[in-house]
Amino acid sequence: MTGYRLKQSFLAFTAFIGLTFGAGGTAIAWQATGQAGEQTVGASGNPLPRFVSMSASKANLRTGPGRQYPVAWVYLRRGLPLEIIDEHGAWRKVRDHEGTEGWMLVSLLYGRRTVMIRGKIRNLHHEPALNAPVAIIADPGVIGEIEQCEGLWCEVIIDGDSGWVERRHVWGVYATEEID
Repeated sequence: MTGYRLKQSFLAFTAFIGLTFGAGGTAIAWQATGQAGEQTVGASGNPLPRFVSMSASKANLRTGPGRQYPVAWVYLRRGLPLEIIDEHGAWRKVRDHEGTEGWMLVSLLYGRRTVMIRGKIRNLHHEPALNAPVAIIADPGVIGEIEQCEGLWCEVIIDGDSGWVERRHVWGVYATEEID
């Protein structure tokens, strides 16, 4: 499989995980910062870095910003959260939950915010408190849509059900980012 790296699938995931990027979306109070501690703005006018999700069910991650560059990964997972870290014309340099970086066409991304459960099986609660009743039990790698994030908690919708999870247990949202 020259040019492609197989990623291990999680429960209901396909053998290859799909990556795509987007911009815009939910109302967000951006507090993300760049490497030097300052927020930067990309050529699109949107902040860098920022999270998006994959809009396509299949997307190529390339080694450079153009179709002339070889495909490094093939992602097959609509809704996969990705972090945009750079922009070049219609191309976005993205990073996935494992730290893999590459370039994707902006049309494969969109601003609907999603998160991926990380680490181990997580309990999502009816309220943002550890002692609140459990609403959802989610396996690592499960993707949910962000409803809101405040303080240490994010409300996430998974298969139509809603629950609160500590933001440290998901990938796809910044530590101080407020989403409503």
